[in-house]
Amino acid sequence: MKKIAIIIIFALFAGISQVQAQTSMLQQGQVLKIDRPESGNFEYVKFPRKNIIIKRGGIADMKSVEGMLVVVQSFRETKWGTEVTLKRKDGRKFFRNFPTITAIWPDAKDKGELRPAN
Repeated sequence: MKKIAIIIIFALFAGISQVQAQTSMLQQGQVLKIDRPESGNFEYVKFPRKNIIIKRGGIADMKSVEGMLVVVQSFRETKWGTEVTLKRKDGRKFFRNFPTITAIWPDAKDKGELRPAN
């Protein structure tokens, strides 16, 4: 029984250290690039819904954001991962009305939606 308890505690500490390592890789002010997702739809980069974009007078064209450079403005831990607030590097707004968007960091990186800019 002691061996099982020790194994469980070790696994918990290993998981916590891995989460801290992923967060430490992400820094405020870091430049990222939005890429075309493998599935075709953005799942972990949270853009406003198309009807909201159109109601505010923007053009809901997701192709316009592909290849766009964004800067990490802030990030915070949630139960889904690290929620990152992104703004455009050139200072303009997303779809002419939204100054920032959010993304879930480790999942967006793993699915190919965000990647570090070179």
